[in-house]
Amino acid sequence: MESNSHPFVSVIIPVYNDAERLKLCLDALENQTYTKTGYEVIVVDNASDEATDIKGVVAQFGQAIAAYESTPGSYAARNKGISLAKGEVIAFTDADCIPASDWIEKGVSNFLQDPNRGLVAGKIEIFFKDSNQITAIELYESITAFPQKELLEKYQYGAAANIFTSRYVLERVGLFDERFKSNGDVEWGRRVFSQGYKPIYADDTCVAHPARHSLRQLYKRTIRLAGGLYALQKKSQEKGLKWKVKFIIFLIKNLIPPIQFCGNTFLDKRLKRFDCKLKVCLVMFIVRYLSGFEILRLSMGGVAARE
Repeated sequence: MESNSHPFVSVIIPVYNDAERLKLCLDALENQTYTKTGYEVIVVDNASDEATDIKGVVAQFGQAIAAYESTPGSYAARNKGISLAKGEVIAFTDADCIPASDWIEKGVSNFLQDPNRGLVAGKIEIFFKDSNQITAIELYESITAFPQKELLEKYQYGAAANIFTSRYVLERVGLFDERFKSNGDVEWGRRVFSQGYKPIYADDTCVAHPARHSLRQLYKRTIRLAGGLYALQKKSQEKGLKWKVKFIIFLIKNLIPPIQFCGNTFLDKRLKRFDCKLKVCLVMFIVRYLSGFEILRLSMGGVAARE
């Protein structure tokens, strides 16, 4: 990529049946500190229900254009956006995120700092539906959801809710694997790292993300992530007997009680009260066994959930 301090940026947002939160996201992107002529926002409708009128929502914002992808899954939608993008820099966020006003400016600045950069993973701040009535599930999300710095340093990837990369990197590393309903950003990020590109964490490149607050939302997220975890494990392992043995070990790890997590939770200074710590532990038990049984279901021929 050329050493242009203000390269053209394409922001790509997949969306599925989430028109109301998309409006908030697009409003934030409409009012960026980055020059108006320096970026575009591509919203890819991933076959939402017609009543949500994603195209009509997008039409309300001057920086945004609407696209459509019928193949289920956010990674297929992101790939569609990449195919339409005009930018040298490609940025990803989600329809339920609210980028900071300087998100694009900071993301580009961080991306241009290192000539060998492969991706910039920005901070994802969790916020609550009602700070006066925080649910147990929101508490759980507040200490577990989107730890971008840890994900990047330990596992060489960042969540696609806040990532900057470039057309140059995508051309060499490849697009997202559309077979994944979740964890496609894990697989792609590791590809970037394995090909010698540097991942960068940027604390000043921020988007806000709502915490899941209901059991229904937690259930949908858990089985989606479990599906991605299963697909990632299956793709990376050998077939035949070796795969079966490793799968059994993998499954057992997802069924044993989360004792270590609970121990760490009671030591976590972010949670001040005993009852809050206990609630988070109980939610983790629910997540652990929902995930384990979903992986078992998928191993018996089940189809991964898209949301």
